[in-house]
Amino acid sequence: MTTKLTITKPDDWHLHLRDGDALNTTVAFSARQFQRAIVMPNLAQPIINTELALAYRQRILHASPSGSSFQPLMTLYLTDNTSANDIQQASLCEHIYAAKLYPAGATTNSSNGVTDINKLTDVLHAMQKHRLPLLVHAEVTDSDIDIFDREQVFIDRHLSFIRRQFPELRIVLEHATTQQAIAFVNAHDNTAATLTPQHLLLNRNDLLAGGIRPHNYCLPILKRESHRQALLQAATSGNPKFFLGTDSAPHTMQAKETACGCAGCFTAHAAIELYAEVFESENALDKLEAFSSFYGADFYQLPRNKEKITLVKTLWQAPASFPMNDQALIPFRQDIALQWAVQASD
Repeated sequence: MTTKLTITKPDDWHLHLRDGDALNTTVAFSARQFQRAIVMPNLAQPIINTELALAYRQRILHASPSGSSFQPLMTLYLTDNTSANDIQQASLCEHIYAAKLYPAGATTNSSNGVTDINKLTDVLHAMQKHRLPLLVHAEVTDSDIDIFDREQVFIDRHLSFIRRQFPELRIVLEHATTQQAIAFVNAHDNTAATLTPQHLLLNRNDLLAGGIRPHNYCLPILKRESHRQALLQAATSGNPKFFLGTDSAPHTMQAKETACGCAGCFTAHAAIELYAEVFESENALDKLEAFSSFYGADFYQLPRNKEKITLVKTLWQAPASFPMNDQALIPFRQDIALQWAVQASD
């Protein structure tokens, strides 16, 4: 039995840090285990241009622990008003690595997202021309579409069209949750997907059976066990199209445990440990390093990290909560003992 595992320091290719005082809580968790992170732009004031992205980056760096080498990789938030010039300017900035497509109303702070994807043609052409990857929250928001089908419908209705029209555009289907998403990624060049710990560990019974568990509520929503099995197979297959992206999304307890709770699981407190548990359960610990540390960097055409981290097999319990904005932040699966821990530096 493996009880100690040293891997290249991983990166998080899908991360929410929030803004303001929340950064004093969130940044340190990710900096502890990740060298780099693609930072999502869906703030209350969305990051819609290069100037806002650079200002946000500075706020993140200011909140980073002393001596940390953590690198936030910035993204733009696409809106109906995003222009080809906005994309060109972003592509010239060494700190901006992608642009994110949120269908309007799909998730947290997405009200300013794109209302008509068919009008993105000039923007997507510019992204392909300037080699700026497109990150996609792949869900339709039509009220008549079942929430468990929204990813599949988005792929059929929109993503397939984008993929055909822009064959050289690098696309990441973020937080994939379905068999259909895995099949789509496998079938197309220049296409990848991030996989989250919550979607690899849980199915929709963990959200709904025996009572609603608000801290397991995320978007895209947890799916059937057959879909989870497809995600597990993809994650542990050694296929470089699939790589780590936590989608760690902090919300206060009050925002989660309410009549209309926010979507998002906070996993950054133990992200690489949770992935280690997943890979061990599939007898695939030998595949964890590439999934966590190589494939994402390769897709984004960045150098692989040089530093190492060591994981040790040991039981430990996350705190019941962490302080954030003078309120409580409940970590994912805080009631279940974790099986792996990052070994502290000497």
